[in-house]
Amino acid sequence: MFLRCCRSFLLAGLLALSQHVPLEAQGFLHASGLYIVDGSNNQIILRGMGLGGWLVPEGYMLGTSSFADSPTALKNVVTQLVGAQNADTFFQAYRASFVRKTDIDSLAKWGFNSVRLPMHYNLLTSAPGVYTESGFAIIDSLLDWCESNRMYLILDLHAAPGGQNTGGISDYQGPPSLWESTLYQDWTASLWKTIAARYKNEPWIGGYDLINEPAWNFPAGNSTLRAFLVRLTDSIRTVDQNHLIFAEGNWYATDFNGLTPAWDANMAWSFHKYWNVNDYGAISYLLSLRSNTQRPLWLGESGENSNHWFSECLMWMELNKIGWSWWTLKKIESISCPLSVTKTAGFDALIRYWSGQGSAPSVTTAMTYLLEQANKFESQNTTLRPDYLNALFGSPTPGQRKPYARLVIPGTIPAVHYDMGKNQEAYVDVDFQNVNGNGGSTYNTGWTYRNDGVDIERSSDPQGNGFNVGWTTAGEWLGYTVHVATGGTYAISARVASATGGGSMSLVLDGGESLPYNITSTGGWQNWSTISLGQVNMTAGTKDLRVKILAGGWNFSSLAFTIVTSAEDEATPRSVLVSAAYPNPFNPDTRIEVTIPSERRVILTITDLLGRVVHRSDEGIRPAGTHALTWNATGMPSGVYLYACEVRSASGTEMPHVRTGRVVLTR
Repeated sequence: MFLRCCRSFLLAGLLALSQHVPLEAQGFLHASGLYIVDGSNNQIILRGMGLGGWLVPEGYMLGTSSFADSPTALKNVVTQLVGAQNADTFFQAYRASFVRKTDIDSLAKWGFNSVRLPMHYNLLTSAPGVYTESGFAIIDSLLDWCESNRMYLILDLHAAPGGQNTGGISDYQGPPSLWESTLYQDWTASLWKTIAARYKNEPWIGGYDLINEPAWNFPAGNSTLRAFLVRLTDSIRTVDQNHLIFAEGNWYATDFNGLTPAWDANMAWSFHKYWNVNDYGAISYLLSLRSNTQRPLWLGESGENSNHWFSECLMWMELNKIGWSWWTLKKIESISCPLSVTKTAGFDALIRYWSGQGSAPSVTTAMTYLLEQANKFESQNTTLRPDYLNALFGSPTPGQRKPYARLVIPGTIPAVHYDMGKNQEAYVDVDFQNVNGNGGSTYNTGWTYRNDGVDIERSSDPQGNGFNVGWTTAGEWLGYTVHVATGGTYAISARVASATGGGSMSLVLDGGESLPYNITSTGGWQNWSTISLGQVNMTAGTKDLRVKILAGGWNFSSLAFTIVTSAEDEATPRSVLVSAAYPNPFNPDTRIEVTIPSERRVILTITDLLGRVVHRSDEGIRPAGTHALTWNATGMPSGVYLYACEVRSASGTEMPHVRTGRVVLTR
């Protein structure tokens, strides 16, 4: 048994000790009738994030499911490629990068008050009675980071000796399983006793989640599971009377038949909820469990669905005062987590090799690839998914809709920057959640950029932001909160692509709908074309803009709003009108429209930001009317350019009219 005299930090495999002054907690979390309370008996709703993939790497999070679905399988393929010592170096680097204090600081900033730590037994114990200080040091460091943020840490035995189910999530390598081996059961009980002895006096430890997702055909119902959970509880209680015990049901924490009555005064039922409907019927059996046993409920794991599903699920949890822990913080190239990890080209090459689609790299090259990928797990190298977090904290109640980004008119609005919120509130999409079980319906066909029902894919549109909305279907719509900086008349255009044609759309501005606009074939799903949507008058201020899909079969990249005449121009007409450059951004052509009441000389000058003239055209004397001046920037580098359109009287006796502005060339 290890006595916890100080906190240990494990960074890149090096252990350093630091003295510590604990922050005051509100006593130990404990069960009080239907609810979890703190030491002052104040009800607390745990709002947590699971750290899945950190100490128990899962194949689906890393893209290795086809050949390495479990932690042991992953360790084996890495070891076979680079050797045991190098493999250990990689996994130490992986763990050191995956979760750092900055990650826990971020969780607290986002609104979480707890963390659930999935643990693998083999990081804490190498044999019955033999314990590994470096593994406990990881927990110690995490506890320090949680305590500094006043967050509770819940310890979850995610992979028990032998495995509690036959999946990669428990690192099952049997037979025998945990349930078929007295040795494994004794080992597990001893491990929990050791954990409890070490942390018994730590109030920021929120509790012990005894066994994650047991799934086994037990004889006589779940009596075997109940007996073992009672044994683990008894083992803990010999050294720790303080901490809350979380007990999960059979079949992945969904079946609590045979587990009642409650066997400890300070315990709660932990259930998991995935891929089913969100209504009273889905949780009524759990509410009955809580009421009948007078023990709290805790949603120990949920996620892996759309933002809409998240918000609906949490609405029911919060309504019934049930704490929750979401799954999970980081995955490689994922929209269904707060932080998406970029997959490096080198790691992708390793995956192809392990999948039998590529040649074996040298040990040196493989280690370079592995350590590069490990570094990508550091939070500063990840991509934040704000829509995911908004689903957890921003829109669990009906009617809430928030801008994804600040959208200003005049300007360009990326199609994928529609507002954050639920289906029917921020957008409408035909497939927007999965309620059909594991392997059920796909709610996002493109599976990139955002975690809504809206189908998004990577785009080759040179005037876009790298992504477009696709797989459009009649009846769908996208909502945007836009800010009109200057009132006036605006020309509107859209960037679209279609291999088939036959599509149509309309715009709805503050409830007023435009006429339909037909979308013909552009020759391919990524062959982009600009279509004019006419003009609209808008006053300055915040507006509700919606793009309605009247007939599908087209891709949508962006909308552009170019001012034709400002409200000031319209109120006090001038003899000369010069529009802003349009489109902007552009590639390779942009144009300026000049309206003159009589003959005028028109000159267009383009300079770079250093003042160097890159284009100048003297149009000469032009007759009265509207004239378009076009700049073709073929051969020019991407960047910002300044333009000046000068309109002079034919006689040269009047003050010239000059319009200046900026344009952005994108490649």
